[in-house]
Amino acid sequence: MVFEIILWILAVLLAIAGIAGLVLPALPGAPILFLGLLAAAWAEDFVFIGIGTLTALGIIAVLTYFVDFAAGAFGAKKFGASRRSVLGAVIGSVVGLFFGLPGLIVGPFAGAVIGELTVRANVVAAGRAGIGATIGLAIGTAAKLSLGFTMIALYFFMRIINSG
Repeated sequence: MVFEIILWILAVLLAIAGIAGLVLPALPGAPILFLGLLAAAWAEDFVFIGIGTLTALGIIAVLTYFVDFAAGAFGAKKFGASRRSVLGAVIGSVVGLFFGLPGLIVGPFAGAVIGELTVRANVVAAGRAGIGATIGLAIGTAAKLSLGFTMIALYFFMRIINSG
């Protein structure tokens, strides 16, 4: 009974941290969310959620990384950003965390611009790269959130289906 309560508390905390991690680049959101859902299934002795559902949840969690990479590459390619620009956008996102919502918006743009300026001294191209990298990161974040909420919905859907 006590172990079950601990698992449920752990499940909720991991799920919340996982959702936050889907938005915040410093946390691996999808794997943390998966661990939260795994803890919830474990709390119920895997009666309602089995290996098939857990496998599907794991695949979706891994898919978030491919979607995030593809979105970043799309934004960079569409606006002519270099790899350094994309890396700068990621670093800018992490630094931006310390400045709240404005930092999360300005950080990726500023990081991409600085990264692009290390490749070529063209301010206009750097500005385009900043916009592209920022748009790519935004699309990636939206896609990761969609996949994360799909994981949660699948968990609860299967929980309901298998419980009655």
